[in-house]
Amino acid sequence: MQVRKRQDKQLISIVIPLYNEVESLPELYDQIKEVVKTNRYNYEIIFVDDGSTDGSLDVLKKIRQNDKNVKIISFRRNYGKSAALAIGFEYAKGDVVITMDADLQDDPHEIPNLLKKLNEGFDLVSGWKKKRYDPLTKTIPSRIFNFVVSTLSGIKIHDFNCGLKAYKKSVTQDIKVYGELHRYLPVLAHWAGYKIGEIVVQHHPRKYGKTKFGVSRFLKGFLDLLTVMFTTRYFKRPLHLFGTVGLAVFLLGFGITFYLSLLKLIENISLSNRPLFILGVMLTIVGVQF
Repeated sequence: MQVRKRQDKQLISIVIPLYNEVESLPELYDQIKEVVKTNRYNYEIIFVDDGSTDGSLDVLKKIRQNDKNVKIISFRRNYGKSAALAIGFEYAKGDVVITMDADLQDDPHEIPNLLKKLNEGFDLVSGWKKKRYDPLTKTIPSRIFNFVVSTLSGIKIHDFNCGLKAYKKSVTQDIKVYGELHRYLPVLAHWAGYKIGEIVVQHHPRKYGKTKFGVSRFLKGFLDLLTVMFTTRYFKRPLHLFGTVGLAVFLLGFGITFYLSLLKLIENISLSNRPLFILGVMLTIVGVQF
C-alpha cells in the first residue's frame, strides 16, 4: 500500500511533439487517458505543436477544455522535433518524463513498462521497435543507422530513434537538444554519465496521415553523428581526433615520398612526371595541417 502511495505522488510528464497529426490526436489522448487512469498516475500531458497547418492546434484546444492536466505549446512555424522536445523538457514539471510520437505508432500502454524499467536503476530507458510496421525504405536505413551509432558510441541498444522513451528529470534538465540531435539523446545522456536501458515496445502501422521521413535525413543524420561524436568525445581534447587523422595522412604521404625518393637515388627515375609524387607531397602537407 505504501508503494502505491509513492507512485500516486510521483508526477509523470508526457511530452508529445507533433506536426500535422489532426486525425490521430483524439485517439492518442483517449489511449493515454486510459493508461493514466488505470494506473492512477499523477500526470501532465504536454503537446508541442510544431507549426501544424492542418487544424491540430484546434483539436488540442478542445481536448484541453476537458482536462486541466493537458498543456499546449505552439510554434508559429515548423522548427523540427529537437526544438519541440527541448521546449517540452523545459516546461515539464514531472519527476519522470515520457516522450512519444503523435502518429499512433507508439503505444501509450507501454508507459508502465518504461517506468518499471526506469525504476530498476536506469536514468533513461529507450524503446526498441523490434517488430516494425514501416516500409523497407525506412526500416533498412534505420537498421544501418542504429548499427553505426551503436558501434561508434559503444551503447548497446537497438533503436536510438524510437520516440518512446522514459527519462528521469535530471537527464532532461542536463542534456541540451538542438539541431537534429533528438536521434542521439541516448548517446548524449550516456556521455554525460547516465545509465541507459532498453525494452522491446509494441509498434503499430501508421493509421492516419503520411510519414515525415525524407531522404535528407540520411545526410543530416550523418552530419549530426559527427557533431555528437566530437562534442561528447573530443570537445576537450580535439587533437586526439585531428591529431590521429593528421598523423595517419602524414605517414601515408611521407611513405610515398620516401619510396619515390629511393627510386630517384637508386635508379635515377625522374619524379617530375609522377602523379604519385604530387599526391605524396599533398598528403604530407595536409597531414601537418591536421
